Amino acid sequence: HSPTLLNNFVDTSTHQPPLSSLFLLLPLSSITLLLLVLFIFHFPLIHTSVDTTLHPNQIPKRKMATKLWASRAASYLRISAFHRAFATVPKDLKYTESHEWVKVDGNSATIGITDHAQKHLGDVVYVEFPEVGSSVEQFGSFGAVESVKASSDINSPVSGKVVEFNEELNNGPALINANCYEQGWILKVEMNKPEEVKALMDPDQYTKFCDEEDAKH
Repeated sequence: HSPTLLNNFVDTSTHQPPLSSLFLLLPLSSITLLLLVLFIFHFPLIHTSVDTTLHPNQIPKRKMATKLWASRAASYLRISAFHRAFATVPKDLKYTESHEWVKVDGNSATIGITDHAQKHLGDVVYVEFPEVGSSVEQFGSFGAVESVKASSDINSPVSGKVVEFNEELNNGPALINANCYEQGWILKVEMNKPEEVKALMDPDQYTKFCDEEDAKH
């Protein structure tokens, strides 16, 4: 089996950008929720230090109500993370064990990494491409994707000649996180062995593969 995007990576944690930069990469909704929870947890301290007119018997009720709101906010965060954990697997694509997808149109193949892969990698900050005109081999490495957590090789699902790469990723590699199957595609290849597609997984097989792989961790 080919090394997978999730297992074959180089840890770049020692070269991570400053914490302030990572904070800017968080989705706006996550930042809002985080600030909300921090405010809720600190509100009792702020309130009791300023409002000295409350009767002592009212303070425990105020704290209890605040804890209830904090609990609900924390539950919302957990629910949101739970839904984000489900990876999208389009039905019109083929997949590899190293978590790349390919969309075939005649002898043309568009390639990218899957939703499952980008969720595990985290925020993508750089993509390395092969040169147009170069050759790629099925399951062979043709480039790399680097996130705030790791750097990993990308393997080609099919063999052929590189005819185009997604230049938009040079300035916006986060397109892979936003929409890995559309704007976040990586490479286009002119296949020279179309029959190789038969060796790839269909959506149901890939979904089962991901479930089994996740269960091992």
